[in-house]
Amino acid sequence: MTITPFIVGIGGTTRPDSSSELLVKQVLFHLEKEGAETQMFGGAKLAGLPHYAPENDQRSDDQKYFIEAVRNANAFVIGSPAYHGGVSGLVKNALDLLEDLREDPVPYCAGRPVGTVVTAAGWQGCGVTLQSLRGIIHALRGWPTPLGIAVNSVKVRLFNHDGDLIDTDTNNACKIQAEQIINFLRTESKPNAND
Repeated sequence: MTITPFIVGIGGTTRPDSSSELLVKQVLFHLEKEGAETQMFGGAKLAGLPHYAPENDQRSDDQKYFIEAVRNANAFVIGSPAYHGGVSGLVKNALDLLEDLREDPVPYCAGRPVGTVVTAAGWQGCGVTLQSLRGIIHALRGWPTPLGIAVNSVKVRLFNHDGDLIDTDTNNACKIQAEQIINFLRTESKPNAND
């Protein structure tokens, strides 16, 4: 890769330092160690985005800023809690806003790797929500990484009192996902043998 990749993180809840937001940040941390530039849209920023309304093409400054960041991103890491077996409304609202990119030369998340992260209070919520999030990424024409991270927050103590990730297996998963994103970008940047 000859350019510094720009990777956008999206995720979290209205609760500051939610586990899903902190795990997205952990993947971004590993991406920064690989030389990437990152930008995080956590729960507080997502909560500030007005509801997506397809009939209204007026956008707030926060919506414009978010859309422009996504437009310029080489890759994404998207995390959500499992709410009743699905992606949270907060995260889904942000992803719905990407409809504004449908006419772009590179629409939605087309051709770009997307790491997925889900936290839930049970394994059923983890699995169903991770599958749902991966389906949304496919609909947005993105490439979900082979490793999707799903953490049962009832079974695993993830963080210490300072918010540091202390579970070794989860940290390793975050590192692997970051490596998969970087490897995808490196593969895509290699010249084609037919060129």
